[in-house]
Amino acid sequence: MRRTGMSFQRTRLSSERTLMSAIRTSLSLISFGFTIYQVFQKLAGEKVISGSAPARNFGVTLVLIGIAMLAIGIVYHVLFMRGLRAERVAMAQDGLIHAESLFPPSMTLVTAGLVLALGLLAIVDMVFHVGPFA
Repeated sequence: MRRTGMSFQRTRLSSERTLMSAIRTSLSLISFGFTIYQVFQKLAGEKVISGSAPARNFGVTLVLIGIAMLAIGIVYHVLFMRGLRAERVAMAQDGLIHAESLFPPSMTLVTAGLVLALGLLAIVDMVFHVGPFA
């Protein structure tokens, strides 16, 4: 029974690692896309290059992909954790596990939410030219 209870903790931590990899990849996409956008916007503003719209659009696309990937990762994580909690309750009711160890708040999920907010701020700045990065 103790080993079964511990397996829930291992599974939970595995889900946290999966979300961390989604954060890492989406943060790379968001920051790289924002950097490409800013570089080509500055070069066009200084009249160093002309016709930089395709490169800037590529930067916007990278940011959008990063935001979408992170949003999907968050939704997957939340649904998986709900299912894991429901399974744990069912196993406790069947007497297969005794101790009820609460899952602590997920700092990974909080971080994912903050990175998602950062990505949304970046895309608002890139598309509408308003926000903290303007």
